[in-house]
Amino acid sequence: MATEVKIPAMGESISSGILAAWHVKDGDYVEKDQPLYELETDKITSEANAEVAGVISIKIAADEEVDIGQVVALIDESASAPAGGETSAPAADSEKPAESAPAAPVAASTAPAAGKVDPVATLSPAARKAAEETGVNPSAVAGSGKDGRVTKNDILEAAKAPAPAAAATPASAAPKPQATSSTAERETRKKMSPLRRKIAERLVQATQEAAMLTTFNEVDMSAVMKLRKQHQEKFVERHGIKLGFMSFFTKAVTHALQAVPQVNARIEGNEIVTQHFYDIGVAVGTDKGLMVPTLRDCDQKGFAEIENDILAYAKLARDGKIQMSDLEGGVFTISNGGIYGSMLSTPIINYPQPAILGLHNITERAVVVNKEIVIRPMMYLALSYDHRLIDGKEAVTFLVKVKEAIEDPSRLLFGI
Repeated sequence: MATEVKIPAMGESISSGILAAWHVKDGDYVEKDQPLYELETDKITSEANAEVAGVISIKIAADEEVDIGQVVALIDESASAPAGGETSAPAADSEKPAESAPAAPVAASTAPAAGKVDPVATLSPAARKAAEETGVNPSAVAGSGKDGRVTKNDILEAAKAPAPAAAATPASAAPKPQATSSTAERETRKKMSPLRRKIAERLVQATQEAAMLTTFNEVDMSAVMKLRKQHQEKFVERHGIKLGFMSFFTKAVTHALQAVPQVNARIEGNEIVTQHFYDIGVAVGTDKGLMVPTLRDCDQKGFAEIENDILAYAKLARDGKIQMSDLEGGVFTISNGGIYGSMLSTPIINYPQPAILGLHNITERAVVVNKEIVIRPMMYLALSYDHRLIDGKEAVTFLVKVKEAIEDPSRLLFGI
């Protein structure tokens, strides 16, 4: 009996995706709940696990576009597990070399020994495409993949390597003109992932549909840094997690939204919808693009709950296991470019949300306090907002409320 492996439903707005990678090979014996493949859509990247145990027959290659509900493999449940109870190991990533020592180069005219895998005949789609683009002969490349397979990385490295030195020419021979580098050596092309395409579409949509404006302020981080240092040890001891800056800003934003409700609204057609809940999106950078998981009911959560939520969502996003429900329903977004060293930026709103707060790097600067020049750890804040909905007065007031809450965190305790 064979069980079909189908692309599962990912949400009403998702109809297709890219089968980014297989974690098993055709003919492997897989166990129930073993990760099979990675699916990349325009919103999330996720893994799918085997529903049954058996021998898998792969029907769709990696890097192919697939539809929701499409059969991508069959699992033969009647097949027995291999002797010794060994099951398949995850397939070697076609994009990265394996850690084992490189195999010897394969000559073009030499057939593989009996029982051995032909490293050229088993080229992955990504490696085959790289060979076509670079003009590298895979038969002359030392394969670093499993069983000596030639990977995409092997092809690209071979393309970068200098050509072997030619035999010395007689002194009387005229020197030949140096060949120019091919286009493939000077640049590479890669198809945009569905997630990157969606990010691009959303950013363009935000700039086209909203009258976006950015206002700035700066905040003295001394009080928050002192408070963290004073209570960090006991906070970790009690909650098992560090107290970070993001929980302070999340609570400060919640406080500011309560004080300036015009910022906690959105435009739908000819109507303004005012929201009376405080679900704050926190931007998380991953190797596949930016994701914005939503922290629910921040007005009802303490610092420890917010820190736990942020860490949990960040791990899910980076592991490709975040769900659509985790990304939906936010009323406002916080983006912290400071962790990458950004000093100042104008963030683009996460449409249809009306505003986004950009945080930046903390640097010690000379500032005037009580008519004296002192050194303080300062951060620039940037609030981008939809000017159709939010006037300058409300935007500046909101930003000042955030600034006041960070510079005097006790305000968060009393709601002032």
